[in-house]
Amino acid sequence: MSEKDVKGDEEEFTIDREALVEAFSIESAEVLAAMEQELLALEANPDEEETLHSLFRAAHTLKGSSSLVGFDAVRDLSHHLEGLLERLRAKTLRADAGLVTTLLRGVDLLRSTIEASAAGTPPSTSALDAYHQELRAAESERRDEPQAASPVPSAAPTAARAPHAARTLRVDVSKLDRMLNLSGEIAISRGRLTDMLERRTSLAADELLEAHRETDRLYLDLQDLVMKARMVPLGPSFQQHLRTVRDLAAAERKQVRLVLEGEDVEVDTSVVEHIRDPLTHMIRNAVDHGIELPEERAAHGKDTCGTLSLRAFHEGGLVVIQVADDGGGLDRERILRRGVEKGLLAEGAPLTDEEIFGLIFEPGFSTSEQVTDVSGRGVGMDVVRRNVEALRGSVSVASEPGRGTTITLRFPLTLAIIQGFRVSVAGVVYILPLDSVAECMELPEGAERGRCGVLDVRGQPLPFLRLREQFGLSGDPPARENVVLVQHAGASVGLAVDALLGESQTVIKPLGRMFQGVRGISGSAILGDGRVALIVDVPGLLRDALRLAPACA
Repeated sequence: MSEKDVKGDEEEFTIDREALVEAFSIESAEVLAAMEQELLALEANPDEEETLHSLFRAAHTLKGSSSLVGFDAVRDLSHHLEGLLERLRAKTLRADAGLVTTLLRGVDLLRSTIEASAAGTPPSTSALDAYHQELRAAESERRDEPQAASPVPSAAPTAARAPHAARTLRVDVSKLDRMLNLSGEIAISRGRLTDMLERRTSLAADELLEAHRETDRLYLDLQDLVMKARMVPLGPSFQQHLRTVRDLAAAERKQVRLVLEGEDVEVDTSVVEHIRDPLTHMIRNAVDHGIELPEERAAHGKDTCGTLSLRAFHEGGLVVIQVADDGGGLDRERILRRGVEKGLLAEGAPLTDEEIFGLIFEPGFSTSEQVTDVSGRGVGMDVVRRNVEALRGSVSVASEPGRGTTITLRFPLTLAIIQGFRVSVAGVVYILPLDSVAECMELPEGAERGRCGVLDVRGQPLPFLRLREQFGLSGDPPARENVVLVQHAGASVGLAVDALLGESQTVIKPLGRMFQGVRGISGSAILGDGRVALIVDVPGLLRDALRLAPACA
């Protein structure tokens, strides 16, 4: 064999090795997520044999797969866990809360060890040795006598599903087959249209238009199928919070059960990535601030175990996610007092409950007196609003003293394509999400000049912004300007523009990194003539308009 051939083989082996490690990383992430859910189910029902069998099979699978990729630390740890799980199956150990906690730490350690090994970094030997010693200590104790139930009740999912690995997506083969068939039909239709254009002198315009419509229909079918292929159920994202609630409740000495509803509701996979952090922050906030200690709940005649509900459902063309707790509710006066102290509110100003409760989403806002691992820094709920508005969504809060709090998120099914409303300012085209547009009107003669103003719309004051001044565009406005009334989270504002161009379907393109901090812009789109149009950030502009309204009135 020549030197060149040997080199080629080595390169092929390296590529195969990388593919093998990547496949193992994806598979192991799913196995570990399933193990985590099954351990929570085991804690709720220690005698469930099928759960034990499933856990044993998962550890055995990890042991074998890690051997194939040469991750010895993962193999040894999986083997040790497999032995302990075998003792659970043989009933010589009992799955009490302490042992389940130990096993959950093993899942965490396996996850970090796999990540380190896949990145080519040596795993932490000290952490592995300490955990192996912990497992040996657990094995040395016979736990075949009934143990006290866990003080933290956990919901037991009947069919745990693992979250998808980052930037990967499983698609039904039948959908891929249909995409392939549609791609073939589009190729045929394009060839027919090209042939007709080449001999267009002998064809009527109606024939060309009909051929174009047929190609367009096939394209829209393919686009719809691609969008559906990107849809994933929320169940896996919801189920991973069972562990969050269990661990946090134990740390806070509280009893909390998590109830999941609407796990089969599907959203775009990119939406799942955006809501992961907001859900975590809302759930942690509900357990820390909302659910009371068992003795406090008992004193108020409540069940000592609090209930935290995480539900999803469709509302029109939107997806709604709610996080609701049956705790003590938000302290209106405390939030109001803290808002005045931080200069967010004027003392004595007439405010609705919605306006006061909305303060919890302000950056740096917290009612906690002490900074802990869970709260007090005022960053969590700010992340919620920022991420939800990045989805072109809204967040609202409802709370009742002594009864609990419900936080509601509303956002579109997908981020890839929207129905947009195009407007023009100084020759530049901007796109407003159509679902935020309420109506259009002409700007009355004599309206204030400058960046902002207030209109009288059917007897009600409406603050408005001129996009020309807001974005610093040059040139003079036309003799008659138009106003687009947009709404978000129950508030309304007018945007003054030069011209209204109408509706269009918009494929959203992300902004480059250097433009991501631009206020008032959330994305871009390519127009039919090749120009770039900017997508307006309606929530951001609305906040600017409401902030400037008193000065412009």
